[in-house]
This record gives sequence, C-alpha cells and structure tokens, in this order.
Amino acid sequence: MKPRDRILASALRLIGEQGVGAVTNRAVARAAGVSLGSLTYHFPSQSDLLREALRTFVDDEIERIRARVEQLRASGADPAQAAEEVERAIVEFATGPEQIANLELHLHAARDPAVRETSARSVAAYDRLATAVLTALGVAEPQRHAPAVVALLYGLAVRRLATGEGAAGTADAVRLLLGDAIGR
Repeated sequence: MKPRDRILASALRLIGEQGVGAVTNRAVARAAGVSLGSLTYHFPSQSDLLREALRTFVDDEIERIRARVEQLRASGADPAQAAEEVERAIVEFATGPEQIANLELHLHAARDPAVRETSARSVAAYDRLATAVLTALGVAEPQRHAPAVVALLYGLAVRRLATGEGAAGTADAVRLLLGDAIGR
C-alpha cells in the first residue's frame, strides 16, 4: 500500500476508534508508519486529510454498493427482494472503525466548511446511487424517494453503532418506507 493510502486508512481507523480529535499529524504518521514530513507532503492541513479520508471511504463504499446493484439488476430482483439484499449488504459491512469514521466525518463537516463540500458531495453520490437502484427496480419517482432511503440507512447505521444491534429489520424498514412505491 502506498504511503498516501496508509495515511488515509490510518486516519479513518483513528477517527473510528478515538474520534476526530485523535487525528493529530503525529498520531496519524505513527499509525501509518510514515514520517511526519510524508504526511504533511500529502496533506498540508488537517482539513485536507479529513476531507480526503471521507471522500476515499465514500468512493470505496459506493463502488462496493454499485457492484451489489449490478448483481441485483442481473438477478431481476423485485423491490421486496432488493430490500432483503440491502439488509444482507449492511450485515456484511455494518461494523468497524471506518463505518464510525464515516459518520463522524459527516458530523464534523457541520463544523468545518472545508470538509462540508466533500460531505455534501458524498451524500449526493449516495442519493444518485439510491436513485439508480430504485430506477432499476422500477420504483415510481426514484429521485423523490432516494433521499429518504439514504436518510433511513444513515439513521439505522447510527442506531446499530449506538446500540450494538444488528441490521435485522432493515429490510422491513425499507419496505415500509417504499410501501406505495413498490406496490404494497
């Protein structure tokens, strides 16, 4: 793994394990096994590091989800089956410090304008992805429903992390949210 990638992975892990406040140049450089100079070469400011960590996480997650969407599309699943697939995908990826870091970085963006733009672009990317999934499933007005689906999944992620509960019930929540749109 390249030093830049190790730095980003280490920053995400630190945020997830200890919070945004733990992300000091020294701590990240130590965790990544790089020199302080290497870290500041790649990321001149903490906002640069946080912004890029969020972007990298979201890009990777969107690619993972996009691959699942393609499998779903190829299988010809209906919306009810798709809700089950959403739950399975969440079970596979619901834990780990990176998931906590993703949520923490979105909250941090509310206080840091330098990170806010990346957070907004990330949410918009999730909305586009949800729109594509809903479109592929034949859901009426997919653009209208996509933000609610994304918000539901974010809220359920916070609940899972806060309570230690699993993803059980996610499929039911998606079906409930999209009841009329999927003909229920």
